[in-house]
This record gives sequence, structure tokens and C-alpha cells, in this order.
Amino acid sequence: MALPEMMTRPEVAEHLRTPAATLAQWASKGYGPRFIKAGRRALYPRSEVERFISEQMDRRRGVA
Repeated sequence: MALPEMMTRPEVAEHLRTPAATLAQWASKGYGPRFIKAGRRALYPRSEVERFISEQMDRRRGVA
């Protein structure tokens, strides 16, 4: 089984064009892409980031 490609919080922030601090706030509220903690670092599987984007697009179109 291949491991998923992981992204750091700054990489995800750049990808989503949002501040890394916003991602940290979202994480504290249980919102945003799912991630794992590796020590003090948050690592996001690329597939989870893409899933989050897709969900946001569906919500904008009224698809729930």
C-alpha cells in the first residue's frame, strides 16, 4: 500500500490561498481538511485537501 502524498500547513495554505493561521483556527474548530499530527507539525494528505475543495464547491452549487 502506497502512502499518501502529504502536505505541510504552509503548503496547504498556499494551495488554498489562505493564511496558515486560518488553517490552524479551522483545525481548532474541527473545520477544514483532515490532517494528522506528526510531533508539532500538521500534515495533510493531498487527497483530503482535494476532498475539502470539492465539498466546498458542492456547497456553493447547492449540492449537499
